[in-house]
Amino acid sequence: MTVTIYHNPACGTSRNTLAMIRASGVEPVVIEYLKTPPAREEIRDLATRIGLPLRALLRENGTPYAELGLQDETIPDDALLDAIEAHPILLNRPIVVTPRGVRLCRPSEVVLEILPNPDIGEFVKEDGEVVRSGS
Repeated sequence: MTVTIYHNPACGTSRNTLAMIRASGVEPVVIEYLKTPPAREEIRDLATRIGLPLRALLRENGTPYAELGLQDETIPDDALLDAIEAHPILLNRPIVVTPRGVRLCRPSEVVLEILPNPDIGEFVKEDGEVVRSGS
């Protein structure tokens, strides 16, 4: 079973999600999307598979979101894709793809919904928060 994570190693949520995937016994395909950005159609497909509008995959904090005027709700998806293509940091993370579904894993424990083995027991996030799964 292939699990793929669109990952930013500088992001704590992304690191926690990756650690949870590994704690489930899976070594995922890791795509560092800032180094290898997904193509426009791949981004559009991820949004569709998550069940969210493309706009919901935009990250505001630590990005040129405001400078680019992306808060304007009338901006069409093609223009949002242009912005993400020019500034991959605008793509929110982590996004995880498994045969059980696709999720934007914010918070990181959302990944448990789609892992083949979500019973990772007790997991401690980098900030000390404890996540419990299973029985």
